[in-house]
Amino acid sequence: MRWFGALCAVLVLAMSVTSCQAGSGEPQPPAAAPPSATPPQASPPRLSAEAQAQLDQELIAAAKANNALLVGELIDRGGDVNAKDAIQDSAFLYAGAEGFNGVLRLTLAAGADVASTNRYGGTALIPASEHGHVETVRILIDAGVPVNHVNNLGWTAMQEAVVLNNGGPRQQEVVRLLLDAGADPNIPDRVGRTALENAERLGFAGIAALIRSRG
Repeated sequence: MRWFGALCAVLVLAMSVTSCQAGSGEPQPPAAAPPSATPPQASPPRLSAEAQAQLDQELIAAAKANNALLVGELIDRGGDVNAKDAIQDSAFLYAGAEGFNGVLRLTLAAGADVASTNRYGGTALIPASEHGHVETVRILIDAGVPVNHVNNLGWTAMQEAVVLNNGGPRQQEVVRLLLDAGADPNIPDRVGRTALENAERLGFAGIAALIRSRG
């Protein structure tokens, strides 16, 4: 029976060695990283001048329809957010004027020229201020649109915020944002009136008080 005892000893030793190796805590080699599932994005193909012009007009039409999803797709295909249509609207200028903030942000992210002007010689900030688009005005100011630009009618953004609307709370907030951004209320219109004088003439006491508070 000695052989049986020896066999048992060998089996016990083998099991002990296997157990020690399993619990040794030695790091296992890292698994190979799976190949990337997303290939790098290719640049849009270069278009002919005619195809580019067509794409740009589609982009402007999508912006005028306030279709942010389509605007994003057309920008990805190479649409130029600064291209203009026959009446000098670009996707950027129209979105700013109408308060289409989703479209506006897409055009700014795509490199919109914040100093560009419309058919009236005005920046996007001027009609946005006229219409009382408070959040749009904030976006455009933050983007660096010049606050003291004078359009072909002789009006700044502040003058249009006063003269071409009702002097209500939204207009007051627009005037406050413009003042905070450094807009000069003393730039006169074509007949020599300042924004304060126009506010007083039109009976917009809230706006007049705001301007006076800034000295």
